[in-house]
Amino acid sequence: MGEYMELPGVKTWYEAEGAGDPLLLLHGGLCTNETWGPQRAEFAARYRVFLPERRGHGHTPDVSGPINYRDMADDTIDFIESAVGGPAHLVGWSDGGIVALLVAIARPDLVRKIVAVGSNFRPGPESGVVPEMFDQLAPEGPELAPFREMYEAVSPDGAGHWPVVVGKLVEMFHAQPTISTEELARISAPTLVLVGDDDMVTLEHTVALYRAIPDSELAVVPGTSHALLMEKPGQVNEMILDYLAHDPVPTMLPVRRAHATAAG
Repeated sequence: MGEYMELPGVKTWYEAEGAGDPLLLLHGGLCTNETWGPQRAEFAARYRVFLPERRGHGHTPDVSGPINYRDMADDTIDFIESAVGGPAHLVGWSDGGIVALLVAIARPDLVRKIVAVGSNFRPGPESGVVPEMFDQLAPEGPELAPFREMYEAVSPDGAGHWPVVVGKLVEMFHAQPTISTEELARISAPTLVLVGDDDMVTLEHTVALYRAIPDSELAVVPGTSHALLMEKPGQVNEMILDYLAHDPVPTMLPVRRAHATAAG
């Protein structure tokens, strides 16, 4: 069971379970905490897991005006300060990964390690395999049916508010995020960039994200899509947990990292 926390930006619903170092699971756009089903038990066996639902998602109400990534990052910063009280690991899927990157840029003191899954740092038309994909999204369309059902089951704003949230998020997807490579270069937290080999985000964009973050590692999961967390949870969970628990292995033939070490 979860509960609400009054934050400056929005009354936020969250769930928490497990014991150990704090770890935030940040869901994707149009999603709820329900999508973390394949990860929760395994992660909570090793960490104190926090699952906040962002403004306009799940149990957390919408707010007046547009929704944007930087406001959601501010909400997440407020949540970490209030609920966690110190730095945490951030594991974010899709929009959740974007929020994690923005939190790390703004407040490096609150971030231990990051895992960004299927995330982009430029808007969908610039970073997506199908740039026009979001032009085709209709609130009542079949492609959004699973997301609509999750929303309608728990939203305090009621089922009738779904088209409003979809409209806000589609507008955001078209124009955001707008994170510069200079901002990404300021991320000091060790970061795992994780993506499916047939993801919605282009592999070229994913590689650019990996290259822009100084202390980063890259993993492409074969035979998966943007839903890799659900498609191959055993493999993906093991990769994430191993990354969070261990220091990097010194490689025998470094190229990119050798250059970074020499520059430092």
